[in-house]
Amino acid sequence: MTDITSTEHLYIQVERALRKSISEGECPVGSRLPTEQQLAQWFSVSRYTVREALRRLREENLVSSRPRRGTRVVRRPGSDQRDVMSIDDLRTFAAGTRLALESIEMVTINAELSELTGLSGGEKWLAVRGSRRAEDAQVPLCWIEYFINRCFAGVGRFLPRHNGAIFALIEDLYGVSILQAREEITAILTPAELAVALRVPPGTPALRVRRTYLTSDGVVAQVTVNTYAASRFRHCMTIRRARR
Repeated sequence: MTDITSTEHLYIQVERALRKSISEGECPVGSRLPTEQQLAQWFSVSRYTVREALRRLREENLVSSRPRRGTRVVRRPGSDQRDVMSIDDLRTFAAGTRLALESIEMVTINAELSELTGLSGGEKWLAVRGSRRAEDAQVPLCWIEYFINRCFAGVGRFLPRHNGAIFALIEDLYGVSILQAREEITAILTPAELAVALRVPPGTPALRVRRTYLTSDGVVAQVTVNTYAASRFRHCMTIRRARR
């Protein structure tokens, strides 16, 4: 964590240092911060100063504290701030949101859908459309479109009662392993047909995230296309120099 040396109030310096550690991924979402006593020793300040810094971070919904459980870094409501390093992290992220279904149907991949998904034209896939919301959020995080391999289309009948990751449901029902997800992020302007669902004006800056999920046999099990209003998406990534 960052040392503090400026002339600002000490609790502001501690708050700023902790926020920096959180934003840079040193303290990822879900991780537990050091205890008040440890932080006080780290920054050479009183526990009262640390307590005030943590209070300010709680007001910003960056951390939550519980008696005897310490302080953990949390996801900001209304934003998709993620620390995703594995397939299991994607499963955990989906579990923290609610899926509101709009439609489930078999579709034939045409030219437009092929460009959207990267799938070959003429193939039939199960298309699932709807939105995801953080718990207690008033606006959706994103508009989401799933395209599920017809071999696994039986998951469709379970989706009205399922909130978690769909690829995890495919694994459970069909005994396959999803070992890889390729992700592409593209900047777009919100299409008019999605503006109402996202509750933003048409043409608002947005980000489209496409993930292609592959089984251990290299089969595309699912393609997911999420469209976020730009203000509701933040992707943090840490890049390190390779050891020589």
